[in-house]
Amino acid sequence: MQGAPQPTALRGILVVDLSRYLPGAFATSELHRLGARVVRVEQPGGDPMRHTAADWHDELNAGKESVVCDLPVEAEFAQALLARADVVVESFRPGVAARLGVGPDDAPESCIYCSITGFGLGGEHEQRAGHDLNYLGWAGVLERTAPALPPVQAADLAAGALGAVTEILAALLRRERTGEGARVAVSMTHGSYPLAARTPVLTEGFACYSIYACADGRHLTVAALEPKFFTRLCELLGRPELAPAQYDDDQAMLRSELAAAFSRQPLAHWLGLFRGEDVCVGPVATRAEAAEFAPFARGRAPELGEHTAQWREELAA
Repeated sequence: MQGAPQPTALRGILVVDLSRYLPGAFATSELHRLGARVVRVEQPGGDPMRHTAADWHDELNAGKESVVCDLPVEAEFAQALLARADVVVESFRPGVAARLGVGPDDAPESCIYCSITGFGLGGEHEQRAGHDLNYLGWAGVLERTAPALPPVQAADLAAGALGAVTEILAALLRRERTGEGARVAVSMTHGSYPLAARTPVLTEGFACYSIYACADGRHLTVAALEPKFFTRLCELLGRPELAPAQYDDDQAMLRSELAAAFSRQPLAHWLGLFRGEDVCVGPVATRAEAAEFAPFARGRAPELGEHTAQWREELAA
């Protein structure tokens, strides 16, 4: 919520982020949101996201610190930084961090060292290259929606980033109790498998769980899964006779009837009609509209290497 006090549960925790691209950046942005101090160790030229997805990079890295370190040439500098870390996050293929001099054995035993991987450790796919779409494909998440592209990078953000945050927080809690650090690995493919929809209602175009076009070209989301919600929706549309057909086999007919009804008025009309009603209906908002409803503001991202000199001086002291 805008203006709400910032969480401080991780105040005093230093996170060293060795990762590249989306999963690590999202994971450490969540740790920073919870109060941690996050230092990004970037290669000369910076994280590729600075150039391929600049806006997203800035959003996810606001409030963090940036240190430029040419690995493995400057491994000693990076190791000195790791020695101060409570948490280390990396997303190289297994074995690469160690070859660069920043592997689990290069960090203190007391720290939580988290590796975000594509396919986990061991197994025939350990060294396979991939990105979010590949992991979702291997995990069976795209079975009912291919060839359409998923609108959210669930493997990167949920299985990878939030999976890492869960493991890190659990390990920090254990360290609080025992004083012991941990080495944890997250597999984006394995973590995606439980995310796949288990019911056709959510993926195969049931009329009560669909997106409909309005008269002005805008779209409306309908997720009236419970009969009481769908019944009230049909009543407000002036088509109460459609309610008993909610889960009938002929979903094409029901979808056609609802589509025809929604196409007669613009989005604003429907939002006004359904305001205050329990019908599970909402807009397909633009990003600009969504930003007003659910603002996400965390200041600015650091310039590449902005904190390098500061850390070199501090570590040399």
